[in-house]
Amino acid sequence: MHWIEAFIVERLADPTFNRISPDLSDEGEPAFAEPLVGFARGDDPLWEFLKQDIGPFLWTPAEAFALAFPHDPAESSDLTVISWILPQTAATRADHRKTSGMPSLRWSKVRLHGERINERLRAEVVRELISRRHPACAPSLLPEWSRMESPKYGFASRWSERHAAHVAGLGTFGLSDGLITPRGKAVRVGSVVARIDIQATARPYTRHNEWCLHAATGKCGVCMRRCPAGAISEAGHDKLACHAYIRGTTELFVEREQLGERVSSCGLCQAGVPCEAGIPKAALRRKPE
Repeated sequence: MHWIEAFIVERLADPTFNRISPDLSDEGEPAFAEPLVGFARGDDPLWEFLKQDIGPFLWTPAEAFALAFPHDPAESSDLTVISWILPQTAATRADHRKTSGMPSLRWSKVRLHGERINERLRAEVVRELISRRHPACAPSLLPEWSRMESPKYGFASRWSERHAAHVAGLGTFGLSDGLITPRGKAVRVGSVVARIDIQATARPYTRHNEWCLHAATGKCGVCMRRCPAGAISEAGHDKLACHAYIRGTTELFVEREQLGERVSSCGLCQAGVPCEAGIPKAALRRKPE
């Protein structure tokens, strides 16, 4: 295990850091199960492909790094992207599996407090790297980060955590655009870019949707039935319908019935599906064309 991977694993093992809520009544229940970490080289050709495919606004690792260190930019070949998967716990997945229409309370807590943990983790990984003389930044925390509009895919952003994880060998995409990882699709994702030499994690796939059961077999489609907004079809993910349902329905529900504030909580397509907690075996058995 590389030392930075060990650092991430140790932080998530700390119950004072990894807890589903700051509320003491939760008795220190963790927000996430043990993380999964992967590495991608800054000069991996897939970064340029994604930039061309999604939109010119999408940062390469070198572009993000240059924004953080304008007076000390780095060559792509000198950079490594460190990506991690934070899996939902079995308890959260079990609760969410039972729900329909509205998110479970545990899921909403992880969407709110868990993502705050993820933001802290990004910042702490950056600090740890810098303390060891490896300049680093978290692209999603840069002030220049923003949401954008892809001509081909609609809603997008300047840095995609899921695409970074895909380049780092941690997962492929499903019908819902969710990332299917070895720990399943019920996950949160984070990453940092650093000037450090770490061997890339081998990508055990060749297609962007290789671990999706529907893409592999033409069957499944459970995420379509789980989506209360009708935003998932065989054609893929309707981001506008998804966004409208979350903003107009689930956010209000979470504020009124659960946490007292609006939270972009839904994720029903990530639980109660064959890829909830792992890669469907039938998808692994199918040999890529």
